Amino acid sequence: MKQASTNALYPNDIVTKSVIEYSASHSTPLPKSVTDLHADTVANHARSEYLTSNNQSQCHAFIAKLMGAKRVLEIGTFVGYSALVWSHAVGPEGKVTTLEFSDEYAAAARDNLAKAGANNVEVVLGNALETLKTLAPTEPYDLIFIDAQKSGYPGYLETILTRSAPDATTRLLRAGGVIVADNVLRRALVADESEHNPWSAAALALDSTKAKSKSRSEYETDRDLESLRQYNDNVIGNARLDAFLMALYDGVSFARLLD
Repeated sequence: MKQASTNALYPNDIVTKSVIEYSASHSTPLPKSVTDLHADTVANHARSEYLTSNNQSQCHAFIAKLMGAKRVLEIGTFVGYSALVWSHAVGPEGKVTTLEFSDEYAAAARDNLAKAGANNVEVVLGNALETLKTLAPTEPYDLIFIDAQKSGYPGYLETILTRSAPDATTRLLRAGGVIVADNVLRRALVADESEHNPWSAAALALDSTKAKSKSRSEYETDRDLESLRQYNDNVIGNARLDAFLMALYDGVSFARLLD
């Protein structure tokens, strides 16, 4: 989420903002087309919180380049911002496939990607829980990025692993490929849902102003925290995966497929 570049590892939001800006300025910059799309979406879209931050996207691009990724599958397109990041990371000879449930968001993404000249991105419309079961890539993906409805995370992981078995005819993810999942801590609620967390139900009940400001998204369900905990447990509990959960931004899970 764009506003999730705050981190309690630092003493306050002012210091955190300074650290994030410093870190971003000392990381390889994103193309102007990417940062311009981010700025335009933040300024004009009611659901701009769906975006990852530019600094998190710098991290994503670095990892994709580090592992030499040329084929990326993205689950959850929104307006095409992160797809544009992956497009940049894999280069013009690479390929990005992104799955989107909403007609409106898919259309906006196609328009934004075309304006940016990202000719290596395919937007696939449909329910990703079903689309994942039917994808037949000519080569397995190097990296899969999950940033869609949180209740679907366990199902996405199950399908990815089932369809990436060593003896699978058409693998989704190659051996050594990486699954990156965003928002796996969900305002830290996944780890701590007590009254000490200002976003917990108990804390919001005491803060009517904040409770009113928390607008529920069209993808949010009552089972999101349970689903994210299940996803995180399934990742660390699966012998086929090597895992790291990064306690930055809104929580980013990295899982490497060993077989």
